[in-house]
Amino acid sequence: MSDRPSRVVVIGWDSAPPQLVFEQLANRMPHLTRLREQGAWGRLRSCHPPITVPAWTCMLASKNPGRLGFYGFRNRKVGGYDTNWIATSAAVREPRVWDILSVKGKSVCLHAVPQTYPVQPVNGVLVADFLTPSTDSDYTYPQGLKQELQQVCKGYLIDVEGFRTEDKAGLLQQLYTVTDKHHQAVLYLLDKRPWDFFLTVEMGPDRLQHGFWKYCDPEHPKYEPGSPFEDAIADYYAYLDGQLGEVLAKVGEEALVLVVSDHGAKAMKGSLNLNDFLIQEGWLTLNQEVPPGSRLDPQVIDWSRTRAWAWGGYYSRVFLNVAGREPQGTIAPADYERTREELAALIRSIPDDQGRPMATEVLRPEDIFTGPYVSEAPDLFVYFDNLSWRAGQDLNNPVLYSFDTEIGPDDAVHDHYGIFVMAGPGVVSRGELAGLHLMDVAPTVLHHLGLTPPADMEGRIIP
Repeated sequence: MSDRPSRVVVIGWDSAPPQLVFEQLANRMPHLTRLREQGAWGRLRSCHPPITVPAWTCMLASKNPGRLGFYGFRNRKVGGYDTNWIATSAAVREPRVWDILSVKGKSVCLHAVPQTYPVQPVNGVLVADFLTPSTDSDYTYPQGLKQELQQVCKGYLIDVEGFRTEDKAGLLQQLYTVTDKHHQAVLYLLDKRPWDFFLTVEMGPDRLQHGFWKYCDPEHPKYEPGSPFEDAIADYYAYLDGQLGEVLAKVGEEALVLVVSDHGAKAMKGSLNLNDFLIQEGWLTLNQEVPPGSRLDPQVIDWSRTRAWAWGGYYSRVFLNVAGREPQGTIAPADYERTREELAALIRSIPDDQGRPMATEVLRPEDIFTGPYVSEAPDLFVYFDNLSWRAGQDLNNPVLYSFDTEIGPDDAVHDHYGIFVMAGPGVVSRGELAGLHLMDVAPTVLHHLGLTPPADMEGRIIP
C-alpha cells in the first residue's frame, strides 16, 4: 500500500457526539471502531457557535465566522431591525476544499453538504443540501444528475420534514427512509462518477437526537423508562455504521477515509425565554399587548425605549440598540462598552428554574472571531449553562423557563465537541489525539492529496 492516498473520502454525520460513538455505542459500531483502531481519532472542537451553519463551512474552508461573514442560518444586516438574511451557498465568499481541488484539476463529488444550495459548478458533481426547498428545485450539478437520482433512489428525498413532532413512530420511519435514499445516492455516485475527493454529509443524526434523546438518556429531565423508543438512537447509529461498512468496501484500501461531525449533542434541560427576561428587567419595551408566545416582531417593539433584544436557538444572539447604528438607537456610542458589560453581567447572573447558578458564557465577538466581518456580528453571544439550556425568543410566555422549543418538542441541544476519525494510507495507528479543531480538516485533506494548504487557512494539518 502506498504511503499517500490516491483519493480521500469524508463522511459527515451531522451532530454526532463523541460520548455516543466513541464510548456508549462503540460495540454496536464495529466499522467505525475498526477505523479508530487502524488510525487516529479524537474529539473535534467545533467553532463558535457550534451549529450546522457556520460549522461545516468553517471546517471545509478552515476560516472562522468572522472571515466568513455569517453566524448561523439566519443573520442580521447591522443597522436595521428587520434586515434578516439566510446564509445559503451564495453567502460563502471563501473557497472550500472542493473549490481548491477543482482549480487544481481534481475531480470532486459532493453530496448533501450544508450551504451548497443554490447549486454552483464544480469540477465533478454536486447534490445540494437540506436548504434545497424541494426536489422540484434544481438541486444537482450537472442538472441531469437529478433525474438519475430520482430513478436510482425511486424518488430522492432532501431531508426529514417536521422532526419536531410528537409522532415519534412516523418520525423514525421517515428518518430511515431518508437516510436509506441518501445512502443509495452515495453508493451510486461512488460507482458511477470519477472522483479524487468524495464528501457526503448525513443530517439524520441531528434529526434523530432532537427527536429521541429523552428516551435513551436516564439523565434527561424528561427521561421515559421503558419507552418503545429507548433504543432508537443506538439502533440508528448501528444502521449508520452498517452503511459506513458498505462505503469502506466500495472505496477500497487506497483511499484515506475521514468520519467527522460538525458539533456534538447532549440532553436539553430547557429553554430560557430571554426576551421576556429583557422585558422584565427593563431592557426591552413593547408598544402593544401581544398574545402569549408571540414571535419576536420588530413592529411590536417600542424602539425609543428599548436597549436590547435577542434571537433564540441553541445559543442566543443579543443585539444592542445603538444610536447612530440602529434607526432609533437609545445607547450613546460612548456608553456602548459599559452598557454591553452591564448586560453581559446581568445575563450571566440568571439562575436556572430551580434558582441554582448556571455556567453561562456571554461572549463578545471580538474575543472569539477575527476577520473583516466581526463588526457585523451580534453584540453578544450567549451559551446558557454550557449550552444545556437553549434560548427562546418568543414574547409573553407564561413563565420564564420553558421545556420545549417555540417550534415544537426537542430533546437535545448542541455541544462543543464533535468526532474525528481518520484511517488509510499514510496514517499510522496513533490512538486518541488531543487538541483537534474542525478547521484542521480542510488543510488535512489538501495535504493528503498532495497539495499545500493556502497560507490563510486557520487550521493545522493532522499528519
